[in-house]
Amino acid sequence: MSPEQRKLHQKLWDIADELRGSMNPDEFKNYILGFIFFKFLSEKIDYTLNEVLKDDGMTFTEVWKSGDEELQEALKDESIKILGYFLEPEYLFHHFVEQIDKGEFILDDLSKALKKVEDSTQGEDSEDDFMGLFDDVDLTSVKLGKTVEAKNKKIGKIFAKLAELDFRIEDSEADILGDAYEYLIGQFASGAGKKAGEFYTPQEVSSILARIVTQNKTRISSAYDPTCGSGSLLLRIAREGHVDVGHFYGQENNSTTHSLARMNMLLHDVKFDQFDIQQGDTLEDPLHGSKKFEAVVANPPFSAKWSASNLFLSDERFAQYGKLAPKTKADFAFVQHMLYHLDDKGTMAVVLPHGVLFRGAAEGVIRKYLITEKNWLDAVIGLPANIFFGTSIPTCILVFKKCREQSDNIMFIDASNDFEKVKTQNKLLPEHIEKIIETYTERKDVDKYAYIASMEDIAENDYNLNIPRYVDTFEEEEPVDLAAVVAELNTLQAATANLDSSILKNCQELGIPAPVFMCKGE
Repeated sequence: MSPEQRKLHQKLWDIADELRGSMNPDEFKNYILGFIFFKFLSEKIDYTLNEVLKDDGMTFTEVWKSGDEELQEALKDESIKILGYFLEPEYLFHHFVEQIDKGEFILDDLSKALKKVEDSTQGEDSEDDFMGLFDDVDLTSVKLGKTVEAKNKKIGKIFAKLAELDFRIEDSEADILGDAYEYLIGQFASGAGKKAGEFYTPQEVSSILARIVTQNKTRISSAYDPTCGSGSLLLRIAREGHVDVGHFYGQENNSTTHSLARMNMLLHDVKFDQFDIQQGDTLEDPLHGSKKFEAVVANPPFSAKWSASNLFLSDERFAQYGKLAPKTKADFAFVQHMLYHLDDKGTMAVVLPHGVLFRGAAEGVIRKYLITEKNWLDAVIGLPANIFFGTSIPTCILVFKKCREQSDNIMFIDASNDFEKVKTQNKLLPEHIEKIIETYTERKDVDKYAYIASMEDIAENDYNLNIPRYVDTFEEEEPVDLAAVVAELNTLQAATANLDSSILKNCQELGIPAPVFMCKGE
């Protein structure tokens, strides 16, 4: 991380302090991230339309002041075509900052601006991507202040501080704003306890998943995450995998997090027509039909509950297995759903609790079917405990491919002991990540770390995939030299006798009783 990034991160967190204390982290997250996004949309449209008008020697603001309705309408159409939305200059972020400087800031105008973003997309191809983006930015909340004046003052302070930050919108390679947004999402996640897993996967884990599904590729036609949260894991595929991603697909059940994911896409310069993030329960109401995806990644909620209705036995996603995941543990239901959407030439990587490796009953049946009938499981990677926000349980990554290069074995990696403790969390360092990726890529046995298990090995273990059955991490203790121990004891005994004799002599010379234990020894 560069000094410039650190400075920006600190400033952003300082701005968040304006709301901390008056509301919990899950609430002020919505305001801070929403205001940053509004600043982005304002600066993006101003920069883009000024570029469009450059050859005409005019600016976006000048066109609007000119009163030329025909030119204004053409400019609005161009904005919708390029960016997917439109805002008049009087509703842009910098205009509100000017009002603040004059002491004229009116919260009602900001409410209108946020609504105008969504209204401008109605009936357009971008409508679904912008609908309800600011629903959780409640400018009427008493938590912003008990009076309109107090609310104005609070928001005015935040806007004034945000105005000091340069997100370098004109530099498409910098991704300063995207990086800042990722930082804040991670910070909010770390303070959100059990709710954190709903919207954020630690960057280190995302990196591993992204690099696995992009291995040996320079372009991915489509990437999919059925429990996409803030969308960070999807975005990591392009960043960490260093690949061009044609289209991003995701589904998220939580409405607030669904908005966050769409904001995150746009902030990372993913155009509105390059992503399709849907809202709904992925298992009960899948919204991407029968589409197949080249890269599939997920960090589903661990051992979540679902209906497990018998109706799912006729659902294409689950029918072939003959069994459904238990009502109280939907882990394998997510796996089955993801495999249904995995392209024949694609790769899938999913984070799950260790229980999926060895639990019996229906889960055992599903696990055996995946190995013996489909032979899609490519690798099992054990991760350290306590690396996810809100839970300390150990987790694993399962890697699946429908067309496997080495279909006669399954790779096991035990990376559970490689981490650094940071405060109350365990953290994977870059060298730990590299070791996992290199071992998976080279696909060979590594003493006490990795093992290539044959299908016979798996069968002998009755399709139990518990990692210690395959990777022996036992450290044999050095043999004890009993003769040396006896010699050392004799030496200590002699030294003790000499010491006792000296103490006794000193006591006698001083005319005081010897210690009781010495008297007994006599």
